[in-house]
Amino acid sequence: MVAVAEKEIDSVSQFQHLKTQLHRQMVDAIDMSKAGELGEAEFRRQLEGLATHLCNRPETRLPERDRSRMIHELMDEIYGFGPLQKLMDDPAVSDVLVNGSESVFVERNGILERTDVRFADDTHLLHFIQRLVGQAGRRIDEVSPMVDAKLSDGSRLHAVIPPLALRGPTLSIRRFKTQIVRIENMVEMNTLAPEMADFLIQCVRSRMNILLSGGTGAGKTTMLNNLSRFIPASERVVTIEETAELQLQQADVVGLETRLPNVEGKGLITPRDLLRNTLRMRPDRIIVGESRGGEVLDMLQAMNTGHDGSMSTIHANDTADALHRLELMIALSGAELPTSVARQYIASAIQVFVHIARLSSGERKIMRISELTGVVNGEFVMEDIFVYRLAGVDSSGKMMGSFYATGHEPVCLRRMASRGFETDTRIYAPRELKTGMEYRPKP
Repeated sequence: MVAVAEKEIDSVSQFQHLKTQLHRQMVDAIDMSKAGELGEAEFRRQLEGLATHLCNRPETRLPERDRSRMIHELMDEIYGFGPLQKLMDDPAVSDVLVNGSESVFVERNGILERTDVRFADDTHLLHFIQRLVGQAGRRIDEVSPMVDAKLSDGSRLHAVIPPLALRGPTLSIRRFKTQIVRIENMVEMNTLAPEMADFLIQCVRSRMNILLSGGTGAGKTTMLNNLSRFIPASERVVTIEETAELQLQQADVVGLETRLPNVEGKGLITPRDLLRNTLRMRPDRIIVGESRGGEVLDMLQAMNTGHDGSMSTIHANDTADALHRLELMIALSGAELPTSVARQYIASAIQVFVHIARLSSGERKIMRISELTGVVNGEFVMEDIFVYRLAGVDSSGKMMGSFYATGHEPVCLRRMASRGFETDTRIYAPRELKTGMEYRPKP
C-alpha cells in the first residue's frame, strides 16, 4: 500500500516537472508585445494553440490521456491559479493552505483536509507566488519575504518565503465567497436558535451597538453581513474593511478599504485613518470589518457620539476576553486613559456582545449573546442572555449540545421600547430553545 502511494506521488511530481518545462518553453516563445495588438481573446486562443502543439510533439513523450489535462493546467499557469485551480473552483473550500511544494491543505466545510495537489518543486511554488503577488501590485523577495495581498477575485493572500519560511515557501489564501449564508439558513443549520436571531435583528433595527467576537474562520464576517441586512434602507452606512467582504444591500452605502504600503514603503492607509475620515461623511452607522488596533478608540467615540447601531468584529476567545482586548487596544491607541475611565467608555458605547465559535466538528455556533450593563466597583457587569451548552460528542464525531435562554431580561429592552419596538419578554424565560426549524425573520 505504501509503495503504491509513493508511486502515485512520484507520478504527480513528474507531471508537474514536465508542466514546468513546457511552461518555460511557452514563455520563451511568447511575444508579449502582440498581446495588445491581437486582443485578449485572440491572444489566449494562440496561447492555447501553442500549448496544444507542445503537448502533441513526440519528443514531449506525454501520454495521450494526459494531454488535455496538461493543456488545461498550462493555461491555468498563465491565467489562473496553476495547480490550485481546481481547489479555487470548489465553492466548498474556504481556505487553501500551501506548506511547501508537496503539502497542500484546504478547509472544506469547516474541516482541514490534505489534498493530492503538488507543485513541481519549491522553485515552481516560488514563481507561482511571485506571479500572484505581482498581479496584485505587490512584491515578494529575499528583501521583503512576507506579503499580504488582495487577489482579483477578492480573496486574501498571505505568503512567506525563505529565509523566513524554513520548509519552503508557504501560501495561505482565504477565499472570497460570493454566496452569502443567510440568517434563515443559519437557524436551519443550528448555528443559532430562532429566538436568538429575533433578538439580534431587533437589536440592529433599534440601533444597539454590537460587537461580534470569535476566532479565525468562526463566521464573524458572515454574521456581520447577515445583521447588516436589517439596517433600514433610509440610513447612511459607511463600512471600513481591510479586504472588502461585506455586501450591504442598502442604497446609501459607502465602502472604504485600507491600503497597504507600496514597494517603497509609502502610501499606507490604516483603519484608523479611514475611521477619522468617516466621521466627516455624515454616517448614520459605521461598520468596521475587524477591530485590531488603535482605531478601537475612534470607533468607541463614534458609538458614543450619535452613531448608534454601529457594529464591528474582534478576535477573542469569549465575550469576557473581548472586553480585555478592547482595553488593550485602547492602550495601543496612545490614549493614556485610566482603566476605570476606559471601562466606563466601553460600557457606554457597546450594549450587545455576540461570541461565535467553530467547533472541532467544523460546525459554527453562536456560543453566547451577552449584554454589557455597566461598570460596578471598577468591574464590567456582563449578563448572558442566550448560551450554547456542549453535552459531548456523538458516534459520528458531531458535537452535541443545546441553546438556552438564561432568564436574564435584557436592560436594553427599555431602550428598544423607547424607540417604538415591542418585545415579548417571555422569550427570555429560562428554558432550552428549539432549533433546526424553518425560520423567517419578523417584518
